[in-house]
Amino acid sequence: MFIKPFALLIRLYANMTAGHVVMMSLIGLIFIFKSWIGGPLSFGLAFAIMLIELLVALLQAYIFTMLAALYFGFASESHEHHEEHEGEIQHL
Repeated sequence: MFIKPFALLIRLYANMTAGHVVMMSLIGLIFIFKSWIGGPLSFGLAFAIMLIELLVALLQAYIFTMLAALYFGFASESHEHHEEHEGEIQHL
């Protein structure tokens, strides 16, 4: 019951961190190249990765919402079923 939300948290954190690490490394290439070819090329790659990272963020938000709803649904479903079963036993 506690591991599923924790795994969801780790998944979301790792995906967000990976995108930021890639962005920072591409922006860092601008300072490493120090040329008129490397700078714009690195900026173009960083911009393309930023657009991909935006798509990944939207996808991760959707996945996070769906999995959270499933986890909460499974948790409440088993809890309600348990209460119904206890009520049947008390009536006997």
